[in-house]
Amino acid sequence: QEQLVESGGGLVQPGGSLRLSCAASGFTLDGSGIGWFRQAPGKEREGVSFISTRDGRIFYTDSVKGRFTISIDNAQNTVYLQMNSLKPEDTAVYYCTGGTGYGCHSWSFRYKYDNWGQGTQVTVSS
Repeated sequence: QEQLVESGGGLVQPGGSLRLSCAASGFTLDGSGIGWFRQAPGKEREGVSFISTRDGRIFYTDSVKGRFTISIDNAQNTVYLQMNSLKPEDTAVYYCTGGTGYGCHSWSFRYKYDNWGQGTQVTVSS
């Protein structure tokens, strides 16, 4: 069974940084696609970033471009989301999703995924 577990969330001041981790089990990241989504209270779950290990393609939503970086550590079977220059509007529960065979087509469409982690809370506040 393919599973994903997020960690690394917390409370940070505006302008600060956090690194989220998404540890995969039951499958190897090679040949998979992994996305990061977030959901703020009262808002829809939105796609933040996606990485395809098959072709190395990476995507970001416009609001995080230049501030967030997605990466993969195949030895640890883990995907990371480095978040810099955090803003209060980045406050949300962050989820990772995806797995074997997920491609980058419509990567930000939440309903294409059926494998979600439990989420990790990120709060940006002074």
